[in-house]
Amino acid sequence: MTGPMIALSALLSHWARHRVQAALLLIGLALATALLTGVQAINAEARASYDRAASALSQDKLPRLVAERITVADYVALRRAGWPVSPVIEGEALIGGQTLRLIGIEPLTLPSGVAPDIGLAGDPTGFLTGKVILSAEALNDPRVRPAELPPGVALTDIGVAAGILGPEISYLLLTGDRPAPPGYALIHPATTDLSQLTESFHLNLAAFGYLAFGVGLFIVHSAIGLAFEQRRGMFRTLRALGLSARALTGLLLAELLVFALVAGAAGVVLGWLIAGALLPDVAATLRGLYGAEVGSGLTLRPVWWLSGLGIAVLGMLASAGQSLWRLGRLPVLAPAQPRAWGRESARAMRGQALAGVGLIGAAAGLLAVRGLWAGFGVLAGLLLGGALMLPLLMAALTRAGQRLPDTWARLDAGDVFINEQLALRRGLAPGDRVEQGVIAGIYPDYGNPMPQVILSWDRHRALYPLPVLRYALITDIPAAEIRAAFPRVVVEDRAAIRKASVAVFERTFAVTAALNVLTLGVAALAMFASLLTLSSRRLPQVAPVWAMGLTRGRLAQLEFLRTLALAALIYGLALPLGLALAWVLLAVVNVEAFGWRLPMLLFPGDWLRLGMLSLLAAGLAAALPVHRLARIAPAELLKVFAHER
Repeated sequence: MTGPMIALSALLSHWARHRVQAALLLIGLALATALLTGVQAINAEARASYDRAASALSQDKLPRLVAERITVADYVALRRAGWPVSPVIEGEALIGGQTLRLIGIEPLTLPSGVAPDIGLAGDPTGFLTGKVILSAEALNDPRVRPAELPPGVALTDIGVAAGILGPEISYLLLTGDRPAPPGYALIHPATTDLSQLTESFHLNLAAFGYLAFGVGLFIVHSAIGLAFEQRRGMFRTLRALGLSARALTGLLLAELLVFALVAGAAGVVLGWLIAGALLPDVAATLRGLYGAEVGSGLTLRPVWWLSGLGIAVLGMLASAGQSLWRLGRLPVLAPAQPRAWGRESARAMRGQALAGVGLIGAAAGLLAVRGLWAGFGVLAGLLLGGALMLPLLMAALTRAGQRLPDTWARLDAGDVFINEQLALRRGLAPGDRVEQGVIAGIYPDYGNPMPQVILSWDRHRALYPLPVLRYALITDIPAAEIRAAFPRVVVEDRAAIRKASVAVFERTFAVTAALNVLTLGVAALAMFASLLTLSSRRLPQVAPVWAMGLTRGRLAQLEFLRTLALAALIYGLALPLGLALAWVLLAVVNVEAFGWRLPMLLFPGDWLRLGMLSLLAAGLAAALPVHRLARIAPAELLKVFAHER
């Protein structure tokens, strides 16, 4: 056996004796890779669905002619007058036991490059004669044929759609840059696409993945650091026997790459399972919030697997880089180192306010007096004075607000509201003017990348005299009676809408909660790995205290209390840092990336729960190292002095 092989065998023997460390190294890197690749798989599947929708439904990119009612005779008249229009009938239909968005097109009049692939192996007869409906869904209908369409969409000839939805044309697609003919309104396609609309959602998912990956690397870093610490003596011996620093570093690098490939492969498989479990909730969220249809199945892509393994290798190298760099610089024989009050009348409030001013003045005077009771007096004066002044201050703020929350009256009089996106892009504020009028207020518009203006009905009709396409009525008549009398009228139950909206957000937070649990689990494992490493490195500090007469049990108790104190201190420092990071994400990153801003709300109750969880996690993570310290053999403590550490 050659020298490098003997050295490699010696290095690998460490993991056979320290299996917990090997497990931590593999589990840490596998979890980090799994969470990141799982999130990437979800985002990739969603974006692939957006691309399929964009390519399969290219007619959505053409201008549309709309009117209160479009008949076949209207369409024929426009065609005979030379207008390049193509009819579309669109609506929801029950096909094969499933409600789909049914689109009926007239392929022969669609512009070239817009008509989808309906060749059906070179024979379009079935589609044109109404015998075929294209859909990506597996439906119990003999007319349905598989096609590359977005989920929840079916495409058919306009004759079939007319038989299902009725003969009235929904809109006319217009080719070329032309004005609308008399009696029609021209609607241009939106300048954004689903991928832009949902970008903030995917960014949040990606942030979770990268956060979990970073936390997982702490586990790997701790495990590698502990292994290097425990093998310092072995490194010294191998170097003394003639193994060069370059050869030793190469052998360690090969060892770590094997770990990275094994953990990466396991992480990719686990990430696939995580993505498959979360994708239905993500799809429901995207459908409910943005109307984006995403399939519930994952497509196996080789690039995804290769990127997962690459991420694992890069993560391993990043975690071990410092240790490898230090090893290359060690001398040959270097030793081991190791949250109001009630209402009152105006007179009563003024009297209370005067009393409050007097108490605060008295408290200010007591500041010059020394003594404990004077200090208590200052506290009492400030607390009581502030409480007595509060009602008058609140009333004054309320009156000031009443003179301002009149914006709706201004909107009715002809002013406008704009969303945050428009305000931020142009640097606008209330009182400024836009093309539609004077700005009365700015409203938040979460998740929308487009600038928007809200006008009153009269103002809108004066600026844009378009035909009215839809009316909305509020009634107490049961929905079933309305549907029976007017089959084509869309009826929505407000209670049902609210229930569905709540369900969408609950599923959204189910995804967030799942990622939270996974991320916190990785963090707890990282804490365990770090404490395990620290317990080994603290032996040189603990051993002298033991030698002076302190028992191992008492040492273990002190180490446990020290861990809890350290966790409490870190929590106290991390809380303001976390709040600062949240503010930056909401007020800076989100605004720069998407043009809208979420309000920052504070939840002290959650802070307390988080603090208790932090202490609990620290206690559990410290249990094994403390247990080992309480039962460590005296000979192990004596070795510290023998190694001159």
